[in-house]
Amino acid sequence: MTEALVASETAGAGAITASAPVSGARQFWRRLRTQRAALVAATVVALLVLIALGAPLLALIEGQDPNTYHPHLIDSARGGVPVGAFGGAGGEHWLGVEPQTGRDLFTRLVYGARVSLGVALAATVVQVFIGVTVGIAAGLGNRWVDQILSRATDVIVALPLMILALALMAIVPSGFPRPVLVALVIGLVAWGGTAKIVRAQTITLKERDFVAAARLSGWPTRQIARRELLPSLAAPVITYASLLVPTNVTVEAALSFLGVGVKPPTPSWGQMLTAADVWYQAAPQYLLLPAGALFVTVLALTVFGDGVRTALDPRAASRLRIGTGRKREAGA
Repeated sequence: MTEALVASETAGAGAITASAPVSGARQFWRRLRTQRAALVAATVVALLVLIALGAPLLALIEGQDPNTYHPHLIDSARGGVPVGAFGGAGGEHWLGVEPQTGRDLFTRLVYGARVSLGVALAATVVQVFIGVTVGIAAGLGNRWVDQILSRATDVIVALPLMILALALMAIVPSGFPRPVLVALVIGLVAWGGTAKIVRAQTITLKERDFVAAARLSGWPTRQIARRELLPSLAAPVITYASLLVPTNVTVEAALSFLGVGVKPPTPSWGQMLTAADVWYQAAPQYLLLPAGALFVTVLALTVFGDGVRTALDPRAASRLRIGTGRKREAGA
């Protein structure tokens, strides 16, 4: 009788666990659809991703290459300013050409989107992986493990990100692929915030009945973390990761702007801004195009991340009160 009761309860729990993600996903999409700003931002992000992935096709359609020089389109008598209005924009060069080099701006801009977004996403993956691993280990470990990992996390959080990244990138051989190096450096020095959030959530969750039941059943710690804690940690981790991406886009641009990020001839928005700082009067489009692309990307990712946070946690009011009326939140 007891075995049958335990079996029925286990089956019922399994059914609830199986149906909960589906129901949770539906509620998430229902809440997200009520936020018009988040939907617009998601559309912009999707368009940027498509542009980054389709950069070779877009370059082929225009008929240009991001690294080909066009010296005949540069007025050497004026110090290398592009010939023609709007930086030489026209049918062959849709957004004009770079000063001094004559390289096509459109192709460099779309290839720069691939580098900037790719580095930001890869760095976020590294941050989340290390942060979740350290946070769960600290939350589930004994007092000594928790103290050691917590103090290590505090050190990582206290270290200045940009200075540490500059130091690490200065000692790496120049032959190492620069976009990969930038993503690794950002991920390796900025996982402290994720670890702190995951540790706090783990300490709270391990006091719940389902974790206690798993312990009494003799499950090892690794299995408890994988089957019981990770599903419950998905919402806060996804929320935090969605807000990390725009931060990493800005960090990559800053590192490239300082000259230690992506190196020429690989195009990057931050690198383009570095080269454009002396051309803002003679060729303003060379500065405005990458700066505008960076601004739109960070804004869209930030608004979308806030929408994801609100959809996953409807009790929290949106920090950006755009398209998230109280009536919609109450209805969700």
